[in-house]
Amino acid sequence: MNSSAVHRLRLVSGPEGVSFILLLICSVLKRTTSFDAVPVMGMVHGILFILYVIFWILAWQTQKWDAKRGILLFVLSVLPTGGFFAERMLAREERGELEPAAATA
Repeated sequence: MNSSAVHRLRLVSGPEGVSFILLLICSVLKRTTSFDAVPVMGMVHGILFILYVIFWILAWQTQKWDAKRGILLFVLSVLPTGGFFAERMLAREERGELEPAAATA
């Protein structure tokens, strides 16, 4: 089902996942070298995460996902590589390969 809410959530999930990984790398570099990009990457990741949550809420309301699906998509947003899995699931839903209410991981 092609919903603009799902499309927006899908578009932000990939960059949010990349920013999370880059933030983790910057955190390690901050503690092991003099390189400190954590403030910049922290802000970038924070903005993308807030967008993800807003689009997640809108998509959940629009698609009428069951609790399992909605919670799974939120949990994926707090895992370092979860954004990539969320993007794949949302892309399959957009193509109509998954039914929104009965979709599983």
